[in-house]
Amino acid sequence: MAQPLMPKATAVWLIDNTGLSFRQIAAFTELHELEIQAIADGDVGQGIVGLDPVANGQLTKEEIARCEKDPREFLKMAKTDLPRPRAQSKGARYTPVSKRQDRPNAIAWLLKHHPELSDAQVCKLIGTTKDTIGKIRDRTHWNSANLTPRNPVTMGLCTELDLEKQVVIARSKNPEKIARDVEPDPLPEELQINPEPDYPGKKTEEKKEEPKTSDYMEAAENLFRS
Repeated sequence: MAQPLMPKATAVWLIDNTGLSFRQIAAFTELHELEIQAIADGDVGQGIVGLDPVANGQLTKEEIARCEKDPREFLKMAKTDLPRPRAQSKGARYTPVSKRQDRPNAIAWLLKHHPELSDAQVCKLIGTTKDTIGKIRDRTHWNSANLTPRNPVTMGLCTELDLEKQVVIARSKNPEKIARDVEPDPLPEELQINPEPDYPGKKTEEKKEEPKTSDYMEAAENLFRS
């Protein structure tokens, strides 16, 4: 059975205006029976204005009267021609403004390591557009020369769970596009270890050359001659 609109407000009205049991109201509103009792005792739902389910066409007076006579019966939602509200799709993932400049690098990483992903999956993962993906793939993006593939998970553009889920789906559909023997990405500049610069006055150790074998032989011949 579909849940009524604003179940707590509906429960408040049914408690105040009908002789239905807590069990019947809980079953209709899909709330716990203890929560219905707490609403009746005033512990929960203070300040909530009751919503009349008869006025909005969710119940009929005859249905309420039928269940009031028999506590074993349960309320049935009235049939109505009014359309039920539908859940809206989430749409594209929102990317914070501070991280939007990192999206091209993340797209480059996904195209390199997971070419089996479709453009729609990439859009869903990091909140970009198919036009941007196409330009990065064709190297016509305005900043193509400076793009460095970066893992979107480490940059916080998507979670590892979301990425793995999309990869599993893509590999089942496009196994021939799975990347093989991909070269590892270079370390970011902040993780690279640069050699320490020489400070003024630092003495460089001169490497002593070891004597060659011919020098030993020449010294031995001179010793026998003497």
